[in-house]
Amino acid sequence: MLQAEVGDDVYGEDPEINRLQEEAARLVGKEAALYVCSGTMGNLSAVLAHCNVRGSEVIVGDQSHVYQYEASGISVLGGIGFNVLRNTPDGQLLLDDIKQAIRPEDQHSAVTRCICIETTHNRCGGAVLPLPYLRDLYALAQSKGLAVHMDGARMFNAATALGAPITEITACADSVQFCLSKGLGAPAGSMVAGSKKFIAQVHKLRKMLGGGQRQIGVLAAPGRIALNEMTNRLQEDHDNAQLLAKEIATMPNASLDPGTVQSNIIVFHVQYPYTPSAVVDALKRQGVLAIPFKGGVRMVTHFDVSREDCEAACKALKQVLSKPLAEQNGHANGGAQNGGAYGH
Repeated sequence: MLQAEVGDDVYGEDPEINRLQEEAARLVGKEAALYVCSGTMGNLSAVLAHCNVRGSEVIVGDQSHVYQYEASGISVLGGIGFNVLRNTPDGQLLLDDIKQAIRPEDQHSAVTRCICIETTHNRCGGAVLPLPYLRDLYALAQSKGLAVHMDGARMFNAATALGAPITEITACADSVQFCLSKGLGAPAGSMVAGSKKFIAQVHKLRKMLGGGQRQIGVLAAPGRIALNEMTNRLQEDHDNAQLLAKEIATMPNASLDPGTVQSNIIVFHVQYPYTPSAVVDALKRQGVLAIPFKGGVRMVTHFDVSREDCEAACKALKQVLSKPLAEQNGHANGGAQNGGAYGH
């Protein structure tokens, strides 16, 4: 970051960001790529570019990040409707459901213009979409004249899990968004990649959304390290996630099938009287950070989490799940029963 050669990116004069965008496009097999402030901005600008008429719609999963966590920006800012389908537990949208959801072009219906998919799938526990499925979905979309946008915030984790080149995944979408932070470890930022014409549209939308920045090379420099070096070490994170999953599966008052852990995300459930929020609070007091998630507890492994850290987290969690919560919080039993922090 200190050595980055910077300039004004709004005028296309930042050498470091230009290098990052060229390298990113080449790496994922697309004509062009653009740096954006966040994954949410990347997904928003991409879907707005695909669905460029207000009143059109995008097909999304009910568990997708675009639908669950991005403040309905597609609808609020773009006038684009969500056509919401059920995600299967492994993150898929059933192809028959997609076929049924595509609306006819008539005066009564919104025009379906895009399908948005996600891999790895956050709310489905880091699930990885299989390559045959991705190919079939893309073929269906092409046959119906629809664009496919991939929310690939962690798509390099998906490639690692599949043991496949990233281009085999990105070939199944017209556009992709992926994060330089998260698993790749950069301080901030995401990329959108697609055709040159498409990225030109996204570029204008980025400006409209307030995403034009000046000497952004200071963030592009670690982004280039993320692309060139960090993509090659993700198996370590997956191995650490498996360590956690196998240990948690043996713990009292915990429920987890290690076979469902495909990448670097672990979601496990706890038995009554333990609650996810109480377990998370108790872990935090022991220096282990997790979050309540979909009725369970979510942990994520990454570059800043070593194998020793995972072993320490397992030890802390085992202690938490072996002792009464009121005792761990330093309260009398009556305090917990009378609506304290762990009474919910």
